[in-house]
Amino acid sequence: MPSGFGSLVVVVVIAALAPFVVALMPRRLRLPQVVLLLVAGIVVGPSVAGWAKPDPVSLFSSIGLGFLFLLAGYELDPALLRERAGRLAATSWLVSLAAAAALLGVLYAVGWVDSPVVVAIALTTTALGTLLPILRDNDMLGGRFGRYVFAAGAVGELAPIVAMALFLGTRGSLVEAIALVVFLVIAYVVAVLPGHVRATRIGQIILDGEHSTSQTTLRLAIALLFVLLLAASDLGFDNVLGAFVAGMVLRRWSPGRVDLLEAKLDAVGYGFFIPIFFVYSGMTLDVEAIIANPAPMLVFFAVMFVVRGLPALFWYRRDLPRIERVQMVFITATALPLLVALTAVGVSSATMTTAAQAGVIGAGVLSVLVFPLVAVGLQQRKSAASSSQPDPGPENRPSEPRA
Repeated sequence: MPSGFGSLVVVVVIAALAPFVVALMPRRLRLPQVVLLLVAGIVVGPSVAGWAKPDPVSLFSSIGLGFLFLLAGYELDPALLRERAGRLAATSWLVSLAAAAALLGVLYAVGWVDSPVVVAIALTTTALGTLLPILRDNDMLGGRFGRYVFAAGAVGELAPIVAMALFLGTRGSLVEAIALVVFLVIAYVVAVLPGHVRATRIGQIILDGEHSTSQTTLRLAIALLFVLLLAASDLGFDNVLGAFVAGMVLRRWSPGRVDLLEAKLDAVGYGFFIPIFFVYSGMTLDVEAIIANPAPMLVFFAVMFVVRGLPALFWYRRDLPRIERVQMVFITATALPLLVALTAVGVSSATMTTAAQAGVIGAGVLSVLVFPLVAVGLQQRKSAASSSQPDPGPENRPSEPRA
């Protein structure tokens, strides 16, 4: 059996080789790195080859998950949620939650689901953090479509996290609500703190060391991530809430220098921790349970597509062309990190079996394997169609939707 450090070496080597493997693939068959890392994790993990153990890698994986949500929160422009894109995203998510509750109620009645609340919330998530590298690599985050994607992804992460914090805790609902308020107050205090120290000696030290070997802003950003992760955990919430809020706070910390700090966070997150998280996710998947009974995974996969994806066809009909609405269907229906977090709560509270957990996570893995590829394929078709058509002229171009 591999040693602890040996397991980490295997995972790190996979992360280092993944970009080369993807680049050497034929363009038509090229997989997103996320997909390759997940599949490689399954292969080297205990379910298949057994070359690496999950336990020695779990801490690095947790930090990688934190970085995913940190960067998702950092990418989020709060003003976006007040625009039409944000309002449509919120409405679409509420419809998804209602549809998931109805379908899961039926599945619970026939004995298919042992934790309908956990699964219903899980199936309304959107893996914005998981999708970011795929969408970036294919130039799908710019312009009007990018803003709608960010709004849908942000609501698809933040709303389920808040729902989980309020309804899936081990304490009473009033205590959960108070704890959430306490956490948000802590986050607000941390967010406004830089405004009081910028003109002080401490503020000058931070600016002087920003690009030196001290890397003061990067060290403070990572410290903020860890502090809010700990605060969220101690208050009874999942760590992803702390990471997501940390990203939103960091954006306020660096007005006018957003891209500069983001580049450093990308280097640390995507350069090391985040790939480890994806490999670890593949390593810990209960493949045997899925092979023994694949039906729940396929059912959850279909439900995820119906309740989270299909509403986009209706809600964005006046704002996006048909091909972009279809892209939104597959983008919003892609989920994985929160599925892992939410089902872990279900297992720890004895309201969900590990087999059911494997089915839900398997559906999430399947969504990451399938849905982004379809969205990227549609993007390539859209780009080809745009390049083959002449410019209609300014007078014939469609106008931007009003916020």
